[in-house]
Amino acid sequence: MNIPKIIEGPHFVILCKMEILQQFSETVSVTGVICLAGLILFGIWLLRTSWGRKALVDSAPRRNNMPLYLPFVALSVWFVSVLLTGSIGSKVMADLDDWRTAAVANAMYCIGGIIISGGAVFLARVYFARRLKGFGLDLRTIHKDVLAAGVNLLCVWPLVMVAIVLTTKFGKIVWGRDFEMQQHEQIELMTQYPQLSLRILIFVVAAVIAPVLEEMLFRGLLQTTIRSFLTDLEYRQPAWLSIVMSSGLFAAAHPNAGHWPALFVLGVCMGYSYEKSGSLFRPIFIHALFNGVGLLTVLIG
Repeated sequence: MNIPKIIEGPHFVILCKMEILQQFSETVSVTGVICLAGLILFGIWLLRTSWGRKALVDSAPRRNNMPLYLPFVALSVWFVSVLLTGSIGSKVMADLDDWRTAAVANAMYCIGGIIISGGAVFLARVYFARRLKGFGLDLRTIHKDVLAAGVNLLCVWPLVMVAIVLTTKFGKIVWGRDFEMQQHEQIELMTQYPQLSLRILIFVVAAVIAPVLEEMLFRGLLQTTIRSFLTDLEYRQPAWLSIVMSSGLFAAAHPNAGHWPALFVLGVCMGYSYEKSGSLFRPIFIHALFNGVGLLTVLIG
């Protein structure tokens, strides 16, 4: 049998290598590469910190005199405002198209989020020893926090994916094979309605307003106050325990229970980054990146 000259000698080797590379690129996804890189970084972190035990030994508490109940009051105001705007909006916007109703609801969330975030800033100025810098809002650290936020999110991304997979498998066992995790409401709106104004509002809410508001409430106020309270009680690991408690409340604040495990893992990452750096910008950027990547993935298709 005569072999064509084009595949003889080095040409045949080159063609084989190209075919192998093509098959490899088809089997390896971008998500897989990201998860592999994250696992490597997470493994390095585990080794350097003795499996996390020494990760926060040099983390200084943020000095403040805030009462323990005050962050819960701020959270309650946020929850009540969301409920009230939702009920009032459903009556006022009953005659509007669905996409216009969603747009108005997101605009109202923006306004409420700005007001409540302003209240959190006011509390920080009153109760924190170094005011906004003690709260973690120091503009001089932004350039470092952006890069660190990307690295931290990359490290925790595989754990978030594992939480999603395990939640889906558990759901299939309990509720049957047809179980699927429900998409976030904002992502559903993004895919359902193509109007540009609505999509811009959704992106602003998810990638700007929500990260700033929720990190100020759950990390800046709540986690700080819990850690101070546990420190006064002389707990051995007040930083980690405050991170776990605030992350649990952060996850439970979201209406879809299927998202709680992944949100808890993400909350622990954001809480750790806050305690380690002392900068509130870092968890805000992690939160914004996480939400923004999800929305951009939907837009890109």
